[in-house]
Amino acid sequence: MKTLNTTKEALMQNAQQDMQTLIQDSNLTDREKLALTCRILFDKGHDSGLAGQITSRTEKNNTFLTQQFGLGFDEVSAKNLIEVDQDLKPLNGEGMANPANRFHTWIYKEHPEVNCIIHTHPTHIAALSMLEVPLIISQMDTCGLYNDCSFVADWPGVPVGNKEGMLISKALGKNRAVFLAHHGQLVVGKNIEEACNLAILIERAAKLQLLAMAAGEIKPLPHKLAQEAHDWVSTDKRNKVNFAYYARQALKNHTNCI
Repeated sequence: MKTLNTTKEALMQNAQQDMQTLIQDSNLTDREKLALTCRILFDKGHDSGLAGQITSRTEKNNTFLTQQFGLGFDEVSAKNLIEVDQDLKPLNGEGMANPANRFHTWIYKEHPEVNCIIHTHPTHIAALSMLEVPLIISQMDTCGLYNDCSFVADWPGVPVGNKEGMLISKALGKNRAVFLAHHGQLVVGKNIEEACNLAILIERAAKLQLLAMAAGEIKPLPHKLAQEAHDWVSTDKRNKVNFAYYARQALKNHTNCI
């Protein structure tokens, strides 16, 4: 056995290299990825009527793709996504964006590294938000959000104004997620795959936290090990591999998506 005495650090590095070499990226377009994300999140409990928005920056950089207001996540397809400008006006003049997309425009403006934003009100996130407590990461599977989720304790009301956009954009800081008291969650990614994975992860983290809080006191993770786990699951390749699995799941039930 050649690797019997190999260090953990070397084994981790070898695994990352194997992922890069042996696993191919998908050839889906951004429209297809965004539509699949809507269906993936619908199946994973992020449906809340018409609440929630998913956007992705286009190559033009000052426009983005989003779902049409009036369509649920389970109705979104690559064909019915719309491209809107920074004032939320559709470029082809058809349909309308969710008015709450305004705070997305502030995040794109202030965070040029962000290319996808997902904001939803899934059940466990919404329930935890009512307690006005931050999200606690204390389990290995959710370490992708360790030290990577901001908390907004004061609810600013319906987020359709510029003030709310400035508040949420500032609260995000250098993190990839924001937990909004009395509201929901927001995650961002350098690409659609990253944002989708984080949206799934944050709802699972909230569910685990509620279950743990009902049973006793949540114990903290060792910082060094939690940060190691965060970095291990947060690579671009890992995000793409995870997304590909979720996409295959969604396509079994949503053949009209792409």
